[in-house]
Amino acid sequence: MRNLTNDIILHQNINGTEFIQFKKLLEFPNIKHCYTLRKNNINIQVKNNDKSVITESYQKVGNALGINYKNIVKPHQTHTDRVEVINNIDEQFEEVDGLITNKKDIFLCTTSADCTSLLFYDYENKIIGDVHSGWRGTLQKIGKKAVEKMIRIYECKPENIICSISPCIRKCHFEVEEEVANMFKKEFEYTGRINEIIETGRIVNGIQKYNIDTTLINKIILMEVGLKEENIIDSGICTVCNSDLFHSYRTDKELSGRNGAFIGMV
Repeated sequence: MRNLTNDIILHQNINGTEFIQFKKLLEFPNIKHCYTLRKNNINIQVKNNDKSVITESYQKVGNALGINYKNIVKPHQTHTDRVEVINNIDEQFEEVDGLITNKKDIFLCTTSADCTSLLFYDYENKIIGDVHSGWRGTLQKIGKKAVEKMIRIYECKPENIICSISPCIRKCHFEVEEEVANMFKKEFEYTGRINEIIETGRIVNGIQKYNIDTTLINKIILMEVGLKEENIIDSGICTVCNSDLFHSYRTDKELSGRNGAFIGMV
């Protein structure tokens, strides 16, 4: 398996579990984080009400990061724009796609298979966030709403917030038809960068396709809310181009597993 390490990320193999980490977040010893690869049967997904696969994956991640896997908390994601505060590991969150906390030893997790996971850390106030931003969440600006909630609840200053953008489907493979393209055009035309965001693509069976850059959108809206450009750390990895390494719904359809984005403070 090829190694993904570059100037932005490290490709790690610890105790037989492979994942990537962001070098910027590794500068903070109180932060534990990773984004999982599909190797070693890592799959953060419950199938047929069988939680054994996800529990085993949590255990592998916990062993690799040196954390208690029982302190991992994941919301039930449904492509909403809802971000909630979590104060203890027993809380349950339905129809929520982002969590923020100032508590130590709570390890946040969101899952994806082409969608974007955003890992947030305010290094001054010691606040973390973990947000699942699929195309619907990106359209609803969930990443921006997470930062706004961090500011409102914890008095964070956006210039102190780091956001790491996970591997996800990129413009090269996020291909949609006119209806979805028009939704993005209507929402983001105000940026003046719509020609960068939406590109006219190929014609398939007489139907015009369009390619959309959701990563660029997330960068734009995060800077709108005050994050410094240098604090938005993009992995630069397309999950579809690298579907041998990451779970990808576009590639595997209903058989796809889920990658996990984890972050917590110790």
